[in-house]
Amino acid sequence: MTRAEQIRVEDCRVTVDLSGAREPGATTFGTEVTVRFTAEAGAETFIDFIHDTVSAVELNGESLDVDDVVEGSRIRLPELGTANELHVVGRALYSRSGEGMHRYVDPQDDSVYLDTQYEPADCRRVFPVFEQPDLKAVYYFTVITPPEWLAASNGDPTGQNTTDDCDVPGAVAHDFAPTQRISSYITTILAGPYARFTDEWSGTDPQGEAVTIPLTLYCRRALAEHMDTQELFMLTKQGLDFFPRLFAFAYPFGKYEQAFVPEYNLGAMENPGLVTFTEAYLFPSGATRAQLAGRANTLLHEMSHMWFGDLVTMRWWDDLWLKESFAEFMGAYASVHATEYTDAWVTFALARKEWAYRQDQLPTTHPIVADIPDLEAARQNFDGITYAKGASVLKQLVAFVGEEAFMDACRAYFRRFAFENTSLDDFLEVLDEASDHDVRAWAQQWLHTTGVPVLEVRLPGSVDDDAAAPGAHATHDGAGSGDPADPAAVDGTAAASATLTQRAASLRPHGLTVGRYTRDGDAVVTTARTEVRVPASDTPVPVTGLGDAPSSEAQDGASFLLVNDTDLTYCLAHPDPESLAAITRLVGAIEDPLARAVAHSQVWAAVRDARLSPREYVSMAARECGAERHAAILTTVLDHAGQALGEYVPYQYRTASRREFLEALRNALLAAEAGSGEQLVLARAFAREAARDGSYARQVQEWLGDEGTVAGLPLSSELRWSLLTALTATGHATVSELETEHAQDPTRDGRLGYTRAVAAIRSDRAKHEAWQRIVAGELSNDELSATISGFQLAAPAVLHRYESEYFAHFAEWWDTHSMEIATRMVRGLYPRAIEVRAASSDPKEHPVVRETHAWLDAHRDAPGALRRIIMELAADAERAVELQVACLSR
Repeated sequence: MTRAEQIRVEDCRVTVDLSGAREPGATTFGTEVTVRFTAEAGAETFIDFIHDTVSAVELNGESLDVDDVVEGSRIRLPELGTANELHVVGRALYSRSGEGMHRYVDPQDDSVYLDTQYEPADCRRVFPVFEQPDLKAVYYFTVITPPEWLAASNGDPTGQNTTDDCDVPGAVAHDFAPTQRISSYITTILAGPYARFTDEWSGTDPQGEAVTIPLTLYCRRALAEHMDTQELFMLTKQGLDFFPRLFAFAYPFGKYEQAFVPEYNLGAMENPGLVTFTEAYLFPSGATRAQLAGRANTLLHEMSHMWFGDLVTMRWWDDLWLKESFAEFMGAYASVHATEYTDAWVTFALARKEWAYRQDQLPTTHPIVADIPDLEAARQNFDGITYAKGASVLKQLVAFVGEEAFMDACRAYFRRFAFENTSLDDFLEVLDEASDHDVRAWAQQWLHTTGVPVLEVRLPGSVDDDAAAPGAHATHDGAGSGDPADPAAVDGTAAASATLTQRAASLRPHGLTVGRYTRDGDAVVTTARTEVRVPASDTPVPVTGLGDAPSSEAQDGASFLLVNDTDLTYCLAHPDPESLAAITRLVGAIEDPLARAVAHSQVWAAVRDARLSPREYVSMAARECGAERHAAILTTVLDHAGQALGEYVPYQYRTASRREFLEALRNALLAAEAGSGEQLVLARAFAREAARDGSYARQVQEWLGDEGTVAGLPLSSELRWSLLTALTATGHATVSELETEHAQDPTRDGRLGYTRAVAAIRSDRAKHEAWQRIVAGELSNDELSATISGFQLAAPAVLHRYESEYFAHFAEWWDTHSMEIATRMVRGLYPRAIEVRAASSDPKEHPVVRETHAWLDAHRDAPGALRRIIMELAADAERAVELQVACLSR
């Protein structure tokens, strides 16, 4: 019998004593909990608590023997009554890993800041709790802090008073109003000398009643000047205008506060009443429009969680998609409909979906509705499938059932299941009622299967073009309208000019558009667009209504077909070879940003599938980097080029390709509009690549020394440290220079930049010392990542020396560190210096690939989460070898 079937939690009263948090080296804090719950008489269960110590356990007025009932991270609760009251007193551990109660010491003024992050199961690191999403409760929080600190939690503050019943007498106890019935993983605590900004939203609820919602923003005092309150409050108000009206359900959690906190492991977390974000969203070093749009998307993603996830919550983590896929979709949808960032689907099509495609091609892929047997598996499933693939599939669902039917289903879902827990069947039930389509068949085909479907284009002359099937109709005014699966929408009178064939282990239905694009002067424009229905079969489907396309033998290179050009479905489109060549040559000239993003995605997919040389991709990126004006597209293309150079271009070609790329970046940077987002993107990419090639060291030194500076480009802390790292990694800067810079820049960015730059120093001693710092296990989460990043900036010959050390010890790291820290170590230190010397090389016999598979074969009983990570790393390494072999074979 599951715990949720045994008990129902009424409320949980929590007191945490943070009064001693400022003491140097503080490691623990006091925690005290009283929980009221009902149960079956005579039953036995447990409560979760990852603790330092437990000093008292009292159940229904009877003291239990701590040594008898505390078993690891569980406290056994025997002989329950029908109504129970549990009281536990203990001490919990502060975290430096971002899990549980994170304690951060600001390097600028030594101030201490505390925040929490619990998903999926780290609430038990802060207080004893029934830690699972379907055991919702009402929570009352009391937070004890030093007297000058502020504190915040999910509920409204109700009062504060001085207390001596704490670690440091004279502290202040902050009391908070009870929450609604919510899951433990979305409770939260914030405490410290945070800067605080306030505003309010006023409007009407869906019933027309006047509503006022208090708004608050928090950040470290050192970042207060970078808190762009006007923009953030405006976005918050736009979201509060939009979502309650869209969902026909008022915002249910009272106040709306948002805190930007240091060393956060996530982009953000949807705690009702107090959303937490990484402070990287405050941009002290400047931001591109793409970064601002990404922040807006995240803010709206978290706000949509107030309904999808907080109001209605999945029963267990196998239905994680019921909140994350929906919020991923809604973040972009709301950006388009409620803010100035109306191009959100452009970024989604290129950057976010690439995450999904990569994840779905790994041997560890899983259905969107996943099988989650334990909490380790739950943590690993916050991935590209649950977020980006799920949102892509929802986008297809909206096209399938119609936008209004989909939103009607959402409205019914919230009304019916408010403050309850649900599963996929519950959502399908309301979708069934709102739509006349077979949504259960759709769910089976899309939500319970794995893998990326491929839609392959064939032109006349390359396949049998006499096949007849319902297929397409033409539109000439942008994206197609109506239901793409509606047979009435098909114009069967036009001659087929091409066919689409689906290849997939699990065949699925697709509604999508195909555009014909033609060069018109300096631009590439769409001359026709048609809607196509691809059934769940591998029968070729004719694409009609685009006019007579040239045959495969007669392509003129000035036009091509672009499959899924409005990005309605989830697929890897394989253009015919002639179209792929034309797209690669003309992609930067495509006028429509969404079509351009889709085209870039297809070009990158061709690289990863060995249909296009990675060297050609780098040349394309070099050619286009000075012309692209959409910051999100530019950023992603340059990132892909960097990955191609680091992993896919054979080692013997990398120097020439990287110098071609660096020269193009330098020239584009110098020619870019002063102060533009493109200029900043180019500068960051140049600094990253210059860390792998010292030929531009003199140029970098001049920029850092204010000689020949780039007009309009401020050398922010972030950019200065990136350029300094490029110098240290290539042997052109000294430790004393880094120390001088660090003394002038005591900020968090300065500290992390210094950490990375020191680890990047090109000497055996520096690499050895960096390795020792990493494996000692004493670094915080962000310090660890910075050190690993710098360490990996080394020649392959240097990194090869650490491969045996890695394989000998990574399982030990997993056993001795928290999952967050262990994951960063195992992923970050994996041998990435993949070199292939000959076209005849067998990918499976590459030393890194062979060693990885040998470990997997010898450790079949290793923790599932660790095996999953290693399997993914092995797949990435094998792909790198395969692509280098293919490149050498050309």
